Amino acid sequence: MFGLLSDSRYAYRPKPLDDALSEQILERYLEALDGGKQFLLASDVEGFDRYALELDDAIRSGELGPAYDIFAVYRQRVAERIAHARGLLQEDIFDFTADERFVYDREDAPWPADEAELDTLWRKTLRNEWLRLKLAGREADDIRATLDKRYVNMLDNVNELEGRDVFQIFMNAYAGAIDPHTAYFTPRTAENFNLSMSLSLEGIGAVLQKQDDVTVIREIMPGGPADKSGLLGPGDRIIGVGQGSDGEVEDVIGWRLDNVVEKIRGPKGSLVRLDVVPAKAGLDSEPVRVAITRDEVRIEDQAAKAEVYDIEGGDGMADRRIGVIELPGFYQDFEGRRMRRDDYASATRDVARLLREFDGQGVDGVVLDLRDNGGGSLNEAIELTGLFIDDGPVVQVRESGGRISVEGDEDAGVAWDGPLAVLVNRRSASASEIFAGAIQDYGRGLVIGETTFGKGTVQNLVNLDRWPANEAERFGQVKLTVAQFFRVSGSSTQNKGVVPDIRFPASMDAGEYGESTYDNALPWTKISAVPHTTYGDFAPLLERLDERHHERVAQDIEFGWWKEDVERTRELLERDWISLNEDERRAEREEHEARREERQRIREELGLAPDPLADLALSDDGLTANERDIAADVAREKAAEERPDPLQREAAAILADALNLLATDDQLSSLVLPPTANAQHWTN
Repeated sequence: MFGLLSDSRYAYRPKPLDDALSEQILERYLEALDGGKQFLLASDVEGFDRYALELDDAIRSGELGPAYDIFAVYRQRVAERIAHARGLLQEDIFDFTADERFVYDREDAPWPADEAELDTLWRKTLRNEWLRLKLAGREADDIRATLDKRYVNMLDNVNELEGRDVFQIFMNAYAGAIDPHTAYFTPRTAENFNLSMSLSLEGIGAVLQKQDDVTVIREIMPGGPADKSGLLGPGDRIIGVGQGSDGEVEDVIGWRLDNVVEKIRGPKGSLVRLDVVPAKAGLDSEPVRVAITRDEVRIEDQAAKAEVYDIEGGDGMADRRIGVIELPGFYQDFEGRRMRRDDYASATRDVARLLREFDGQGVDGVVLDLRDNGGGSLNEAIELTGLFIDDGPVVQVRESGGRISVEGDEDAGVAWDGPLAVLVNRRSASASEIFAGAIQDYGRGLVIGETTFGKGTVQNLVNLDRWPANEAERFGQVKLTVAQFFRVSGSSTQNKGVVPDIRFPASMDAGEYGESTYDNALPWTKISAVPHTTYGDFAPLLERLDERHHERVAQDIEFGWWKEDVERTRELLERDWISLNEDERRAEREEHEARREERQRIREELGLAPDPLADLALSDDGLTANERDIAADVAREKAAEERPDPLQREAAAILADALNLLATDDQLSSLVLPPTANAQHWTN
């Protein structure tokens, strides 16, 4: 069944399941288990070499004993290391006066030669974690208890892994050896992936997380059953789950989080009963029994949303209102669309609704913010482009056999025919690149920001239960690379990404993040262009826009702060180590605090919008996500979403500049915009 990964009928770039691929699978499997090289010894890895030429045969036969044998050794080494670390907590190793460094980036490090080398690594790891907590103001006994519990939880997490989890890790090592975007999903993982695409689920509408042995409510989703009930809140702990009005309430303390989630989810209209210990009560307090009727819940925080910026023209230019639409992903409820439901989730439908709202708000131009948008539905990217072009090709798709098809917008008319810009960054990928590339090729709008990720391949989900025709889901799905896409200009986005017209400083290098970092990514290539409309040619405008952009950001203190932070972060990443000297670390921390306080003082002095995070602790607290106070952590996340966004504001200002320059300079306008109806909307 998994031979389809190496079958030319399915995979875009098939690789034979042979000894050469077997060696790559082993390497990727070990990387997935112990990427930081913290547990396995060089002798362990050498011992696994006996499987190097056997894994292809194991996959073909379905006898995956070697994968489970390797995992058993890994699990044993984890137990040994955790025991060692807990023992170190009782020793006197926490003097931080020496000039010592902890190297945290071990991707290219060799496997530890022996236990003594591992002991040294873990001693430094533990000292770094202790120092972080100490600098955050915690006392020795509290630090010792926190770290001891952390290591117990680490071991529990590994011991919780079941056969299906090991199978998924191993099969993803196989899939990843084919190409970077091929992956295997268990039935449960496939369900979660589909939920993320549809932005809807049936349940109570609560985001859950694990803290120690208990399932805790992290967030209540607005408008969901839990929200409407008013009975649950962040930090509440769920210790029991029962089905219906009289089903047995099962004790779920110590359960895996996904098993608890599966019990709480259920069909719309059904009842679930929860035994809940309120956030402010001790865990041994008497639980409260809560009954909630499940319903369909929309995941609103991942849907498109809009904001309007009022941009002052200056220099005799007109003031402009620029609408910005943030689109986190190209989502679509495939099942809802197939069933022709009126309210199925769709990125294009949501953006179209926001554009209609802009019509009533006197908006002069629109920025579509695709930063951190990793893609999603190819169909949504095509249909979204159709909101801004009359009709025509959007993307070319080349299948494994070389056949090229052209997919595009077939519906005449647009939802927005005025000034347009697309804001992207290095994390804008796949469908985001299709959209941004099409807008750029058509000359329909400006692309602003950073060069995008560079993912130019198409994946389909293949249901593995279709071959044995299972009534129940047993085998899961494979996300398989089946094609490569090309822009209408013929250029691929693969590796190179979409290069913006107006560039912001790069927040990360291509060598740090992006398609070009994968050792088995497809190369860049080019095919013939396809005929398409040219709405404009912004080349004659770019120099003047760039000049105004640099003049403005030189005076924009918030943009300058963002640039400083980017440069500082990149410097830290490049050095890949951290000092274990307390005086050095304390000085770095005090410098960070002083910088934060100075920025807040300047905000108040200049009358800038307040930073919602100013009154919340921002310094490193030394804790992991499941060790923090949940309510405070959620408040910090929500505040971060409300922070001023100098990049989004600057993108709006650039679009306003373009609109004003074209409206006041007839000669420039004639060079940039052909005499079309679209040009009138740019120059009015």
